[in-house]
Amino acid sequence: MRLSFFAALLSAGQPLLALAQEDFSDLNQVIVTASRTPEPLGSAIASVTVITQADIDRLQPYSVDELLTGLVGMSIANNGALGKTTSVFVRGTNADHVLVLIDGIKIGSATTSTAAWEQLPVEQIDHIEIVRGPTSSLYGSEALGGVVQIFTRRGAPGAPDLPSFEMSGGSHGTYQGEAGYSGSVRNGWCNASASGLYANGIPICIANAPVTADVYTTTPQQGYWSASSALSGGYRWANATATLDFLRADGDTRYDGNIYSGDESRVVQQALDGTLTVAPLTPLSVTLTAGQSLDQSQQYFGGVPDGFFDSRRDTFSWLYQLSLTPGQKFLVGADFERDVIASDTDYAVKSRDDTGVFALYQWFPGHQELQLSERYDDNQQFGDHFTGSAQWAYRWSDALRLTASYCTAFKAPTFNDLYFPFFGDPTLRPETSHSTEVGFNGRLSVFSWAVNAYQTQINDLIEYNPVTFGAANIDRARIRGLETQLAGTLQQWRVQLRATLLDPRDTGVSYGELLPRRAQYTARLDVDRDIAVLSFGATLFESGPRFEDPANTQRLGGYGTLDVRAAWRFQSHWEVQAHSQERTQQGLRDRALLQPTRPQRVLEAAVPARPNLINEESYPCLLQFPDGSHCSLFSPCRWRRRVSATAVPHGCRPMPPGRCSFSAGSTSRANGAGRSGSCSSKPSALTASRSSTTALATTA
Repeated sequence: MRLSFFAALLSAGQPLLALAQEDFSDLNQVIVTASRTPEPLGSAIASVTVITQADIDRLQPYSVDELLTGLVGMSIANNGALGKTTSVFVRGTNADHVLVLIDGIKIGSATTSTAAWEQLPVEQIDHIEIVRGPTSSLYGSEALGGVVQIFTRRGAPGAPDLPSFEMSGGSHGTYQGEAGYSGSVRNGWCNASASGLYANGIPICIANAPVTADVYTTTPQQGYWSASSALSGGYRWANATATLDFLRADGDTRYDGNIYSGDESRVVQQALDGTLTVAPLTPLSVTLTAGQSLDQSQQYFGGVPDGFFDSRRDTFSWLYQLSLTPGQKFLVGADFERDVIASDTDYAVKSRDDTGVFALYQWFPGHQELQLSERYDDNQQFGDHFTGSAQWAYRWSDALRLTASYCTAFKAPTFNDLYFPFFGDPTLRPETSHSTEVGFNGRLSVFSWAVNAYQTQINDLIEYNPVTFGAANIDRARIRGLETQLAGTLQQWRVQLRATLLDPRDTGVSYGELLPRRAQYTARLDVDRDIAVLSFGATLFESGPRFEDPANTQRLGGYGTLDVRAAWRFQSHWEVQAHSQERTQQGLRDRALLQPTRPQRVLEAAVPARPNLINEESYPCLLQFPDGSHCSLFSPCRWRRRVSATAVPHGCRPMPPGRCSFSAGSTSRANGAGRSGSCSSKPSALTASRSSTTALATTA
C-alpha cells in the first residue's frame, strides 16, 4: 500500500493534470523515435507505443519497469524488489537487443550492452516512446529488438512558472520525494528537479540454509536508495533552437551476498547532451547533437570495495532533413560513437569507435505511405555492416489501415564478448537478424484497435561455447509474435486492453526449445474513471509460465497482479494518491535468493544443454583451488585472492561433493557491470549469464 501527496503549483485556473485520453488512439501526438524526425503518431508505419505524462501520473509507479509491464511486445524480468536487476525484452529478443536513449543519447554499459533500468528515476520522466521491431537501419547496433527513448521533463517558451512537489510512503519502509521548478523568460526556458527514493527492501535469504545453498551472509539485507537530479534548458531564435539536457542518478542497493558475489553495489547513470537545430529555409533543417553518457558500477563486500566497471560513451550526430514536396521527405545523417571502459579486470582493449551514415526516404501519395532506409556502419573491431528497412502502409479510411515491413538489423559484440580474459574472442562477428511484420489498425465505434503479427530470425548469436570455454557465434533463434490492442471510453470509463502471444524458439544447437525468461502470453487490462475531484482506476496483469533455463527444465509458473489506485484533488493544486498491488495467484514460486543488483548479459537465447549441470535435482556448489582459495563453477573463474584468473580445468575441483550447477558465486568480475548474491535451498532453478552466473532458488 502506498500513499502520496502531490502538489503542482500551477497558474490560476489551470487544471492539475492534463487527463487526455491515455491510449494509442491519440494519433496527433508528435513522436520522433520511429524515423528520427518529428511526425504524428498516426503517420508512423512502425509499431510504436507512447507512455505520456498523464499515464505516469495515473499509474503512480515507483520504477520504469512498472510502467513497461504488460505493454504489448514487452517482457520484464526483475530479480527482486526496488533497485534490483531488471531486464527488458522487446518482442522476445535478448535484453541487450534493446537500444535505450535518454533525450537522444545512448546509455548503458559498454561491457554488457544493457542499461540499468532499475536505476532510472521515474520522477524525472516526461514521456517514453517505444518502437517495437528492428530499427538498426536508423540507429545501428543494439536496435535489433527495438528502441526505448526516455524524454526527461522540460520547460517551454512562454509557459508559466510551475514549481512542483511530491512525497510518498509505503510498505517495506519505502519513501519517495521530488521537488522541481519549470519556468521561462521570453524565448528561453528551463527546468530543474531533484528526487530521492529509499526502501528497506525484503530480506529473502532462508534461515539456517544448508552449506550447499551457498549462503554466507550473517546479516540479510535488501535495502536500496537512489538520488537523482535533472536540469534542462533551451532558447529559440527566429530560425534556430538550442537545448541542453542533463540527468544523473546515483543508486546503492544491498543484497544477501557472500565473499564471492559481494553484498552491495553502487551504480551511477548519467546522460548529458546539447542540440542545435537550424532551419535556414522552410523545407530544410540541420540538427547537430553532441552528448556523453556514463555507466559506473562499484561492488562492495562488508563495506570494502571489491571490483568496478565504468563505461563512457561519447556521441556526435548530424541530421539533414529536406521536404522535397508536401508528400515527400528525405533525411540523411551520420553518427559517431566512442566507447571507453575502465575496470580492475584486465581487458585487452579498452576503447573502440563506430561511425555510421544513413539515409531515409518517406513518400505519402494519397492513401499510401512508403518509408525506405539504409545504413552503413564502420566498426573499429569487426569492420563494416549494412542494414536496411522497407515499410509500407495503405489507409482505406480512419477506420482501417494496413501496414507491412521488412527490416534487417545487427548487434555488435560487447567488450565482454571480445576481450574478457579467458572468455572473449576478438574475431567474433555481429549478431544479425531479418524481420517481417504485418499489421492492421483503425477505429470501430468508440474503440481504437490494432493487431500486429511478426517473425524475426536471428543468426550468429554469441553464446558460451563449452568446447572452447569462451564466446562464439554458435546459435540461432526464431521468434513469432501476435500483438493486440483495444482502447476506448465506455460509460465514462476509460478502458485499455493489451495482449501478446509469443513463440520464441531456439533453432540452433537446442533446436525447438523456448528461449528462457519469456512468457508465451501476457495480458493487461486498465480501467479508469474520473468523478468530479476523485479518480479511480485498476490494472489487472496476467503472465503465462516461462522457463528459467535454456534447456527448459526449470519451469516458472504464470502469475498475475492487481493494482488498485485512487486520487483526490482536494484543492486546485494539491492531490492525494493511494496505490495498492496484490498478487492474484501463486503460480510464480517464491524465490529464496536475491540476484545481482545490476543488469547482466543473460543468455536469453538458448545455449547447449550441459548434461548433469542443469536439472531439477542439481545443487549450487563451489570450486576449491589446490591452495584452498575458492571460486564458482564457471569459466572464466577468478581466484578469491585476486592473484590471477584461470579456467575451471586448471585444478578446480567440486566442493562439496555432488553434481554441481552454475553457482551465483563469482559473477563479480565476469559480468562487466555488477554482481550476483545468492542464497537458496534445493531444488534450484538456474540461469547462466554469458560471462557470469545467477542461481534462482525456489521453495515449494
